[in-house]
Amino acid sequence: MKLKKNYRFDNKRQIWRVIPTNEGKLIIEERDTENKQVYFHCLSLDSGKKIFSHFQLDDKFWVGIEAVQDDIIFFHKFAKPDMPKHRGIFAYDFAKKELVWQNPELIFLFILNHKLYAYKEKFEGRNYYSIDSVNGEILEDIGENYEFINNLRNESSMKENHDGYLFPETLETGLTVESPANEKNQLLMMSFHEANSKGTMTNLFKAVDLSTGKYILEEVINKETSLFLTDSFFVKDNLLFLLFGKTRLEVFTIVK
Repeated sequence: MKLKKNYRFDNKRQIWRVIPTNEGKLIIEERDTENKQVYFHCLSLDSGKKIFSHFQLDDKFWVGIEAVQDDIIFFHKFAKPDMPKHRGIFAYDFAKKELVWQNPELIFLFILNHKLYAYKEKFEGRNYYSIDSVNGEILEDIGENYEFINNLRNESSMKENHDGYLFPETLETGLTVESPANEKNQLLMMSFHEANSKGTMTNLFKAVDLSTGKYILEEVINKETSLFLTDSFFVKDNLLFLLFGKTRLEVFTIVK
């Protein structure tokens, strides 16, 4: 068992989201909170080759990602700056490198079986719709049937949760600090914290081949932190995504 480094991504900006797609792409969202700029990048999942980089919508900061499917990123804006409520759906096809459709009035819910579900707020309640995710055509006016929508949302969540992902789980052992750990194919991966001489903590990552009991990767992923950082890595299929600090991502292949 070994870990083979595929590539490294580092623009010295805070990495906000990392989204591997089922179509072999990796979407990365970076945010520069001081200058209020957000940048989106698309890489080849296996090689790290750039497909596009530093993409921005007309709004340079108050925008985020709802979902990615079939080489389309579904962005949202916000009802008001500094407010968390989403507004609008903006579909960017990164194969064509263009916005293929947008609906500023609808609010994204989820995608299931290549249909996008969204709603429009009314004075009282919500009106739900199913939409063709490729061209934005409204397929069905579902009305206020929230029970139907909730059933579909649960089905969508179940599919997402079984899509090859493994996320860290907290391992409680005696009085030690929390140690998010993950095991795949006899490979144990863990992130943990140690007190250092500066009065803060050092965040480390280690991967152990359980068949041999040997470490195959040991990395310092944050030299000084006062917080327990529990979201520093995850696994998708045979790939390990490891975040160093807030700005550097390294991607490894898990090789048997």
